[in-house]
Amino acid sequence: MTRRVRLGMLTPSSNTVLEPVTMAMLAGLPDVSAHFARFKVTEIALSEQALGQFDDSEILRAAELLAHAKVDAIAWNGTSASWLGFDRDEQLCERIRAATGIPACTSVLAFREIFQRTGIRRVGLVTPYRSDVQSKIMANWQASGFQCSAERHLKLQDNFSFAEVGEGEIAELVRAVAREGCDAVAVVCTNMRGAGFAESLEGELGVPVYDSIATTLWKSLLVAGVSPARVEGWGGLFRDARLAAPNPGVRQAARAGA
Repeated sequence: MTRRVRLGMLTPSSNTVLEPVTMAMLAGLPDVSAHFARFKVTEIALSEQALGQFDDSEILRAAELLAHAKVDAIAWNGTSASWLGFDRDEQLCERIRAATGIPACTSVLAFREIFQRTGIRRVGLVTPYRSDVQSKIMANWQASGFQCSAERHLKLQDNFSFAEVGEGEIAELVRAVAREGCDAVAVVCTNMRGAGFAESLEGELGVPVYDSIATTLWKSLLVAGVSPARVEGWGGLFRDARLAAPNPGVRQAARAGA
């Protein structure tokens, strides 16, 4: 009997996009399922209250509940480390592994790994966030060697509102940054509808389009020992031979079970 693979996803409470999109991407993989745990996130800003939403203790409680489902990987399906720093997600992954014994990954660390493995240096950044948050993301990525050579942002703060932005409007933002010049476009927000058009826009624009929900699933599959190439129709991320195998520098899952 084929072993079932279960992917655990930590989800912002006001997010309405990532769950249905993740399930749609997995529709062709009957042996793989996604399971979600929420914790409170309602706004994206640099205020003390907004930053406090990403305290590790709340995230760890949600991760421990996912562990009850005996998942093969636990992913933080959110982009807070984009403005808080990559080290925040590195520490979070270590704490999740220590608390649950399950390998962990995140959307933002997946972006970094993708850029490193494919040689991306100039990124077209598309987000729904405020200008001050966008500036923090650009500074953080620049410090890690990824220049945001073009950017667009919608200056929104309410996390629920990000999902109300139409796919067509987001696609136009992607086209705009691609016209200004970049090696790849990154749609950074897991409550934004950027995954569905990646396949078609890559053909139109001639550059990779990486969406946060897609990068999270890509890395979760690798951690759980599933080939990302099995996901079809959702962009070159899942077909790129450079991204088809686990990174030898990253400890992977060694779990067994039904």
